[in-house]
Amino acid sequence: MTSETRPDDESDINRLPLPPAVFTPELTRVIDRSYNAALAQLTSGLAPRVLTMAYFTWLIHLSTSPGKQSQLIEKSLRKLTRLLSCNVQSALGSGKPCVDPLPQDRRFVDSAWQQWPFNVWYQSFLLTQQWWHNATTGVPGLDTKNEDIVEFATRQWLDVFSPSNSLLNPEVLRAAAAEGGTNFIRGYQNFIEDWQWMFGGGKPPGVENFRVGKEVAVTPGQVVYRNHLVELIQYAPVTEQVHAEPVLIVPAWIMKYYILDLSPENSLVKYLVGQGHTVFMISWRNPTAKDRDLGMEDYRESGIMAALAAINTIVPERRVHTVGYCLGGTLLAIAAAAMARDDDDRIQSMTLFAAQTDFTETGELSLFINEGQVSFLESMMWNNGVLDAKQMSGAFQLLRSNDLIWSRMVHTYLLGKRQSMNDLMAWNADTTRMPYRMHSEYLRGLFLNNDLAEGRYEVGGRPVTVNHIRVPIFAVGTVKDHVAPWRSVYRIRLLADAVEFTFVLTSGGHNAGIVSEPGHHRRNYQIATNKAGENYIDPDAWQADTQLRDGSWWPAWAKWLGERSSGMSAAPPLGVSGTEYAQLGDAPGSYILQD
Repeated sequence: MTSETRPDDESDINRLPLPPAVFTPELTRVIDRSYNAALAQLTSGLAPRVLTMAYFTWLIHLSTSPGKQSQLIEKSLRKLTRLLSCNVQSALGSGKPCVDPLPQDRRFVDSAWQQWPFNVWYQSFLLTQQWWHNATTGVPGLDTKNEDIVEFATRQWLDVFSPSNSLLNPEVLRAAAAEGGTNFIRGYQNFIEDWQWMFGGGKPPGVENFRVGKEVAVTPGQVVYRNHLVELIQYAPVTEQVHAEPVLIVPAWIMKYYILDLSPENSLVKYLVGQGHTVFMISWRNPTAKDRDLGMEDYRESGIMAALAAINTIVPERRVHTVGYCLGGTLLAIAAAAMARDDDDRIQSMTLFAAQTDFTETGELSLFINEGQVSFLESMMWNNGVLDAKQMSGAFQLLRSNDLIWSRMVHTYLLGKRQSMNDLMAWNADTTRMPYRMHSEYLRGLFLNNDLAEGRYEVGGRPVTVNHIRVPIFAVGTVKDHVAPWRSVYRIRLLADAVEFTFVLTSGGHNAGIVSEPGHHRRNYQIATNKAGENYIDPDAWQADTQLRDGSWWPAWAKWLGERSSGMSAAPPLGVSGTEYAQLGDAPGSYILQD
């Protein structure tokens, strides 16, 4: 090829008139996105090409690793010998299991699983799981990302064939014998009911007992501000005097705010008001396809900054205790960093519930958030304008498939027992949507590129970093969190230059660990405070060295807020009449009722 020619050049002899190109780059992009959007509807938003490429890469590396292959052959023979030995001993009425389930694996705890032949069945399954774990890990040359995907996906496929999911499950057989098979009739009825609401656009059975504004989200208050994106609720005081600094709560828009105002007995809002705090809550509007171009900056400006402006009018000359939950906490950290950069000192303290600011340790959720997966989701959101939380539910359920999928199916359809609906479950079924632009910016800028932690995230055309934040920080992580793993939440300790940092690690998961009211059965937590300038303690050392306390962490947080308030004063009015912050209607407002 000479310097005068290029691959796309045509020689003079071939320069004939051609029709205009049909498949322009724009058209091909539309075709690809439309195809991927349709495919995503069938896969619950999971990109099949990501899994396919991971398995192909694993297989290529394994096929060129004779040492690893030899090890796997040896392990299979050893495990088979081990199983046969245990089988003989079990048949003779002696011997111990040749393999025990992991502590969190509750599938085989029933005593019937220890009887022959069920014990041999489940132990052979566990040994098979062990072998496949060995086969999918430690393959020379295989990168960590693909190894994690293959190991996780293989574990999920094996779980499908777990003995506990079978009709021959001894617990199911025992129930069928005792009830004459009526458990299967009830299970079939449960299956039909679930099919109807899952694919008919309805709600799960029992949610009608937890109506918003009737049984849940009933703490008295007023909507005192409304724009296109938020309603701001101010709750009515119940004490003669209140803490001088009000509290602003920023929930995630991937969930409806009333997880923090469920039933009166487990409402965090009601608890705070009862402790003498003036509480404001952001209620996000449920976006539609028309809101596809709303971005992270819109949520910051129309959400947090607009709410602070309203609070500054209703409660003038007071700083604000700010609270952010999950994605709302990430946005709050961004807003607080921008305010600190710009010398805006209206924030008194910042509390983060299960909220990440550094996305380098996101746990198994990162298996579903990579370049290929994000591109796949973007096609689906581009087509619809929004992402429905239901479309991502498959990924979240897979993270805890034994608890959220298989054990539930066995309990509901084979044993014919439906778990009673509670307020948290009803809330979880009340899903929301997220705009295309916002979610794409979040996934790429924060989750994939980690721009906030690494100083590249821009607000107003200039970068902000978490170390701009100087106010006291109270961060809460939950032990069983599969959405925001607690070690990831803890990493703000490395980023923020706060005057003090208090961290709480509480029992429970992403939602149940936060809804942890006093008196809740079997709750415990750890708490410790570090002053500015003290040496960093890594999360595992922190967990090992910090005292475990029984009960709810709510009183400790309420005390923390009170100690960082400037005193007590008369309760402010609900809104300011004659302004844009006048009373607009009773809590819980109208946005929360949108489907």
